[in-house]
Amino acid sequence: MLSLNNLGVICISQALQHSPKLLAIRQCLSKASSRATLYNNSITFSSKGTRRHTGFRLLNESIVKHVSSLQRTFCTASAKLHCWNCGQSVEQTPAFFCLSCNFVQPPDERASYFLIMECDQTFALDTQRLQKTYLKLQRSLHPDNFSQKTVREQEYSEYQSALVNKAYRTLLKPLSRGLYMLELNGMGIEEGTDAGADPLFLMELMEINQALDEARSKEESAMIGASMKEKLKDLTEQIDASLHKGELQAAKALLAQMKYFANIEEKVKEKLSELM
Repeated sequence: MLSLNNLGVICISQALQHSPKLLAIRQCLSKASSRATLYNNSITFSSKGTRRHTGFRLLNESIVKHVSSLQRTFCTASAKLHCWNCGQSVEQTPAFFCLSCNFVQPPDERASYFLIMECDQTFALDTQRLQKTYLKLQRSLHPDNFSQKTVREQEYSEYQSALVNKAYRTLLKPLSRGLYMLELNGMGIEEGTDAGADPLFLMELMEINQALDEARSKEESAMIGASMKEKLKDLTEQIDASLHKGELQAAKALLAQMKYFANIEEKVKEKLSELM
C-alpha cells in the first residue's frame, strides 16, 4: 500500500489541527493514494528507506499524477505566502498587492474566480457588481500602470490582469459560470456526447436550426432569437435552483441544454448580421 510519506508528501502536520480545509485536502490525498493499485507486490521500504520488493507496476498512472497535484496543493496551502519584495507575510487571498510595500504580487493559484472577483460562489450573482469589481481591479492592475517599474512587476501585473480578465469573462455569462461551478465540484460536460440526449430534445434542435437556415428576413431571425432568449432565461432559473439544492447531476443536464441553445443564439446573431 502506498503511504503519503512514500509519495513524498512532507508538510507540517500541526497545521491540520487548525485548518479543516487542509484536513480535507489530506483526506483527499489519502483516498487518491489508496486507489493506486499495484501488480505482484506492494511497495514496502526498510528502515533505511530502501525498497525490498521489485517487479511491480502501477495499474493507473493517472492516479499518481493526481496525487502529485494534490501534494503540491497541500504543501502550498500549508505555507504562508510572503511578499517577494519586502518579505512580509501576505494574509489576504487573493493578494494583488502587498499591504506593507504596495508591490504587485504574483497570482494566487489557490483563489477561485469568485474570490478574485469578490463575489459569492453562487450561480445567480450580481453581474453589475461583477463589472464594477472588474473595472476597479483593472484600473490598478493594468500593465500600462507598470511600464516604468521593474521587469518582475511588469510580468506580475500582466499575469494578474490576464487572470482578472479570464475570471470576469467566465463569471459574466450564465453558461460559462455554471460550467465553472461544475468544474469546481470535479464535474464537466464532455464535447460531442449526444448519445445520451433526449431524442425529442435533439429533434427540437434540428427543427430550430432548420428554421433559422430557411429564414429570409430579419423579422424571422429575430423571432427565433427571442425564443432562444426565453429558453435560456428559463434554463437559468432551473440551473440556479438545482445548484442551490446541490443537485449537480440535474444542473449538469440543464447546462448541456443551455450550451445548445446558446450556440443557436450565436447563429441568430450571425444571421442578422448577414441580413443587414
